Amino acid sequence: MTRKTVAWKYSFLLVLHLERDDFSGEQPCIYPLSNGLDLRKRVVKEVTKKLHRATRAILVLECPWELDQHDCNRTSVLPFVEGVAKYAGDTEVFHANFYDNSSFNKALDCLTRCRADNTLVYIAAHGYRRKIAGTSVDDLIFAIGESSKDCNITGLILGSCYVGQNTSTMEAYMEGTTIRWCTGYASSCDWMAGTMIDCAIMASMLELDEEDLAEREIMVESLAAALSPFSRSYVIGEDYNQGEVALEDSISFVVQPSGRGNRAKTVSEDVLDVYEAFQKYD
Repeated sequence: MTRKTVAWKYSFLLVLHLERDDFSGEQPCIYPLSNGLDLRKRVVKEVTKKLHRATRAILVLECPWELDQHDCNRTSVLPFVEGVAKYAGDTEVFHANFYDNSSFNKALDCLTRCRADNTLVYIAAHGYRRKIAGTSVDDLIFAIGESSKDCNITGLILGSCYVGQNTSTMEAYMEGTTIRWCTGYASSCDWMAGTMIDCAIMASMLELDEEDLAEREIMVESLAAALSPFSRSYVIGEDYNQGEVALEDSISFVVQPSGRGNRAKTVSEDVLDVYEAFQKYD
């Protein structure tokens, strides 16, 4: 019988109460067994947690919706985004709530500690004119742009009513950042329909690699493919005067390919043109 077999057979006879002092010296401790066999206890090294990460990430910054008087933080885009991540694979989702400008900055600071190769930011909150959850859309996009290089933010979805009409603001604050594309809605937006469209855009744009993000045409085609299952004539919301607004007149896209000389540009019409290639009409 080998020493290893003996040790296994009689190990139940030995109960070790390990104290920190047991490991203070370089020599391992020796514990006698009742049968005279000495088992040499291995020196246990401190276990260090290894860091593992997916190569892609979705950062969700969400303000409570309160869609009805009983909605005590019940409604959330999070389960839908997590579904996109599971469908895409190799994608982590990080979520934080915010309530105003101060809490937004704290939430963003927390979430942008992630270090993925391709990161999307999804702002999900009520919007009106130039504000999201009472915070200036200029401040929000600027803050995200400032963090973009550190955590490789390539895409931004403004899941808020009305702020998508500020395409010039998107273009201005995307300059000098790693944000390659941005989407939003220029009208009010049905919550469920908007969430489904946002998720389709995420799933499509997550597939783009660094080379793809240098090509305006590829990004336009990917955005069109994401939008293609939805009817462009669907009434997704209203304007400020309660007039009906179709999806094609509401959704906005801005693209900024990587590379020297490429600037941010509104491509909403280009996306809708390519959208038609995915449709079949009798």
